[in-house]
Amino acid sequence: MNQAKGSLTTSLLFLFFHFCISIDTITPTQFIKDGDILVSKGERFALGFFSPGTSTRRYVGIWYNKVSEQTVVWVGNRDNPINDASGVLTINSQGNLVLYEKNQTIPLWSTNFSTSTSNSMAQLQDSGNLVLLQRDTERFLWQSFDYPTDTLLPNMKLGLNTRTGKNWVLTSWKSKDDPGTGDIVYRIDPSGVPQLFLYKGSVRWWRGGPWTGERWSGVPEMTRNYIFNVSFVNNKDEVSIAYGLTNPSIVSRMMVNESGNVQRATWNQRDHRWIGFWSAPKEQCDNYGECGVNSNCNPYDSDSFICKCLPGFEPKSPRDWYLRDGSGGCIRKAGVSTCQSGEGFVKMERVRVPDTTKAQADMNLSLKVCEQECLKNCSCTAYTSADERGFGCMRWYGDLVDTRTYSSVGQDIYVRVDAAELAKYGKSKGPLAKKGVQAIMIVSIIAVTLFLLAFSAYCFVRRKGKVIKFLGGLSNLYVVIDHLQGGKGSDEVGISDLPCFDLSTIAAATDNFSDANKLGEGGFGSVYKGLLYGEKEIAVKRLSKYSGQGNEEFKNEVTLIAKLQHRNLVRVLVDRPTMSSVVFMLSNDTILPSPKQPAFIMKRTYNSGDPSTSGANSVNEVTVTMLEPR
Repeated sequence: MNQAKGSLTTSLLFLFFHFCISIDTITPTQFIKDGDILVSKGERFALGFFSPGTSTRRYVGIWYNKVSEQTVVWVGNRDNPINDASGVLTINSQGNLVLYEKNQTIPLWSTNFSTSTSNSMAQLQDSGNLVLLQRDTERFLWQSFDYPTDTLLPNMKLGLNTRTGKNWVLTSWKSKDDPGTGDIVYRIDPSGVPQLFLYKGSVRWWRGGPWTGERWSGVPEMTRNYIFNVSFVNNKDEVSIAYGLTNPSIVSRMMVNESGNVQRATWNQRDHRWIGFWSAPKEQCDNYGECGVNSNCNPYDSDSFICKCLPGFEPKSPRDWYLRDGSGGCIRKAGVSTCQSGEGFVKMERVRVPDTTKAQADMNLSLKVCEQECLKNCSCTAYTSADERGFGCMRWYGDLVDTRTYSSVGQDIYVRVDAAELAKYGKSKGPLAKKGVQAIMIVSIIAVTLFLLAFSAYCFVRRKGKVIKFLGGLSNLYVVIDHLQGGKGSDEVGISDLPCFDLSTIAAATDNFSDANKLGEGGFGSVYKGLLYGEKEIAVKRLSKYSGQGNEEFKNEVTLIAKLQHRNLVRVLVDRPTMSSVVFMLSNDTILPSPKQPAFIMKRTYNSGDPSTSGANSVNEVTVTMLEPR
């Protein structure tokens, strides 16, 4: 009997527990109290009571149902906590969703929908959105997505609607133990050209810049079609952005924390942890107005101050600038005019464009017309494309604030400068200068083409005219290299100090390479005797096109002779025949005399069995027959 009663009790508890975690709606007759959990239909999100961190106070919130680390994404009574576990969330007689504390008739929190209805219910959707709707028509009366806390979920809007008065902003918790409204606010500022801001209290902390058509100007990490489908709306009624996921199985969120950062993270189910892949601010140049007005912050120039004045400007306080304090910014250089005085624009690349609070945008103007319109107004200080894909016009009036450089991705902006500054940069960087650049490029291409044609024609004429260089001056030995056979001149073979002779000179010396002057023939070709300028006997070796050894071997021989008998050395002739004698002997079959012993030899002696060099010893007399300068 007791066993049966125990089984019945267990079954009832299971059914009660299953009922508590499986329902996804609240009705006037079906409410939840502290300890109960409302779960979305697909079990992606859960709603219930929780205590953050070390706090014992109770709050109604929504969190991820299947993420092991409890991550709260929305809090209802964030500024009105319950001190015990007596809270009840239900639908009241006016049809509003309300939160009561024990023995209280005034709700601690309510959806505060103005129209009274007795036919409403609350439902937690798989998107994480808690909605109050009319049961018969399923018309939304209220939704938690319109009242975000610190987290932006997929398809949740950030921005504002001027027609309905909705203002979708993120506000941080006060601390990890207190989800109350904190000081960090993340929102879109609609002033001038709408842009993204992170505030710390009332102070601008970080600026995401205006929407460029594909991303925020100050968020270069945004990649189109990565894991998000981004929807940006900018019309007379609404300015907003929403991020949808391309893969619904991905768990991703954006949130602001009490430390002053906005960050995006995805859940890694394998490691059971959140992985962050973007946050801001994260470096000094991200801080709003780090370098003051009319300046640019460049964190990539590690050898100098990160703050640089914009073209045409100079530090307002050189002393502060020297001390690495750029907060005072820059002012226009003294004594210059940028109004109808030959001024122009200098292009700055890959930047987050300046604060657009006082900027104007016209999506119907081209960049060229944008420049012209800016030149007409002396108060216009800069311009750029409103959409970085190449259309629209954005113009600034007055000081330029919070510009910074990025390493690879960014917009181009054109800053107004005086005539002297424009000359310093060479030419206008605006689109009106493109015609001049194009003209220069065309002329350059034509000039290069004509040069190549002329050079080719010159080479062709040289080959057709059989222009030949001859090398000579090596101990009365002259070498002929025929360019038509692939040879090279003295400079080209690396022997820059060899004199060159033209073909007519060598031909005259050898009687046009007459067979009567032919002394013999070797592996390279024939050797001819001759008289250079009618008085100096020479021998000329001519490389034959039928030579089996080739140009490289012939060139090596010339190089070797040049190294062994340099023209700047004095030759000592030691009992050897002159070139004239050699030529005579070769032409008359005369036997060459036997050489004498060398002038010097090296003699070795041996002491204790070890060889050592004792020095140089002369074994015969040296006869100097002639000193002949080379």
